[in-house]
Amino acid sequence: QVKLVESGGGLAQAGGSLRLSCVLSERTGSNRPMAWFRQALGKERQFVAAVDWSGSRADYIDSVKGRFTISRDNAKNTVYLQMNTLKPEDTAVYYCATTRQAWYPPKSYDYWGQGTQVTVSQ
Repeated sequence: QVKLVESGGGLAQAGGSLRLSCVLSERTGSNRPMAWFRQALGKERQFVAAVDWSGSRADYIDSVKGRFTISRDNAKNTVYLQMNTLKPEDTAVYYCATTRQAWYPPKSYDYWGQGTQVTVSQ
């Protein structure tokens, strides 16, 4: 079945950058919307960004607009989250997600990765 494997998390200084990657282990993954969520310690999981199947349409939560960019490489079944101008409040476990349907925007997400830790220092 669908498997999402994330990588790229780590420690960054405030103002720095990280790029997260998520590989979808499904040959039809290029037809699925993809998204990134995050969950900070003691807080609820929060939507961050989503991208449609083609990579031409994307949406972001207001707090990351202008700093984060979601993109995808369908030939590699991979979605990315480029995070620039990182802030301490970006510290969280970041999860990639996808849905069973190809329609965009999704109403909900059906499959989740294991998460990758992003820590931003002062």
